[in-house]
Amino acid sequence: MHYLLFYEVTPDYLQRRAEYRDEHLALAWQAQERGELILGGALADPADCAVLLFEADSDEVVKNFVAADPYVKNGLVSSWRVRQWTTVVGDDATSPVRPS
Repeated sequence: MHYLLFYEVTPDYLQRRAEYRDEHLALAWQAQERGELILGGALADPADCAVLLFEADSDEVVKNFVAADPYVKNGLVSSWRVRQWTTVVGDDATSPVRPS
């Protein structure tokens, strides 16, 4: 299953992230190496949120990532939410649906 993690970040996120960025990126790349995190990054113009795409059997993988994330633990993320994403088109879709 695919899951989207949405982060809403604080207004001072860009000014504060440098202190925690290496630890955050290490966590993200470790999740990617385990095959859990597919893509992730901040949205631009404005940089007010980030979206991360996970593939896992349950949302617990995503929640464990959030619990360990230094951006969350140090208050750079003002809120977050996880949504299961039913992917139907593409080579990596978990529930492919083709036209009849």
